[in-house]
Amino acid sequence: MPSQGSYRDALLRVIDEVVAPGATAVDASGEFPRKQVSALGAAGLLALTVPADFGGGGAGLREAADVIRELGAVCGSTAMVVTMHYAAVAALTAAGDKETLTAIAAGTHLSTLAFSETGSRSHFWAPLSSAVRLDDGQAVRLDAAKSWVTSAGHADSYVWSSRPLRAETAAGPMTLWLVPAGAAGLSVAGTFDGLGLRGNSSAPMTADGVTVPLSAMLGGDGAGLDLALAAVLPVFLICSGAMSAGLMRRLADETAAHLKRTRFEDLGVSLAQQTVPRAQLARLRIEADRTWALVSETLTAVESGREDAQLLVLEVKAAAGEAAADAADLALKAGGGAAFRKESVVERLFRDSRAARVMAPTTDALQDFIGRALLGLPLLGEV
Repeated sequence: MPSQGSYRDALLRVIDEVVAPGATAVDASGEFPRKQVSALGAAGLLALTVPADFGGGGAGLREAADVIRELGAVCGSTAMVVTMHYAAVAALTAAGDKETLTAIAAGTHLSTLAFSETGSRSHFWAPLSSAVRLDDGQAVRLDAAKSWVTSAGHADSYVWSSRPLRAETAAGPMTLWLVPAGAAGLSVAGTFDGLGLRGNSSAPMTADGVTVPLSAMLGGDGAGLDLALAAVLPVFLICSGAMSAGLMRRLADETAAHLKRTRFEDLGVSLAQQTVPRAQLARLRIEADRTWALVSETLTAVESGREDAQLLVLEVKAAAGEAAADAADLALKAGGGAAFRKESVVERLFRDSRAARVMAPTTDALQDFIGRALLGLPLLGEV
């Protein structure tokens, strides 16, 4: 198990030996990056944020964001899978699920979130799926049509949202459950053939009479939204921002390499000797550094409990996602036809950069949350 100080050595080794060599094939085939995820697990990186008391690395959100930034520069699909896993670990840690956290610490257990639903779409905070206590009182039946579940069919467990068991007495509108992958009645209801992040297996899933013990409830009945907002959402939003920052750094690196190796033979000069391409490269690097600075500042605010922490958490994914999309446009322009080809890393990153805008909570939703926060309005509601 790598320590907080040594995890980067393990991470960079796995990236060099497994993640980077397989990134092109994952994108081309759309296959789940099983080999990459397994290697990360074996190196202790899936357990990085599991508390040390349960055998994990005991690292925090800053280390998780660093992992996702490095992965995002190489393979967006792998970065997305690990982002959702870290978000699930945050929920399990907040709920004190010792058994599952111990399994994750062993390096072979992958978890994920199952929030978004067909009926409520990107409004993850408004589940329509049901949870009904069975006659024996110790088991619960779950029925749902989930729309976008990262690692669907590949995760070992799902942090699953539903309406409360008893809405009239519940603490809020959502209850969370831990659903094991092998549960009877749980199925993947489609495939994922996306524009970008093609290997993250973000597919629909169906629960048709899935039975879990009452003890599978994570937190109290109806307390799932509070848990999601306090523990899960910061991890997801910050890691999403980190993934965009890593993608942008790679765009700048690829553009610099293109400018160095490409020449105007008729003029006897390289693109690196031209003012406009150099300025485009400078803009790319400035935006990459600016985005990572926002991620770092958000982490500092969260770690120190600053008053503006919630606002920065809401801002970071929206800002980073839009910046990544703009940077990908610029890198495609700077690279010209060489960047436009399917075999180009820039072309792959361009497609991956589009995902953050539409991934719940979407950029539009986050901007509404930010506006509400600035005006002193509740984040959720019809106002």
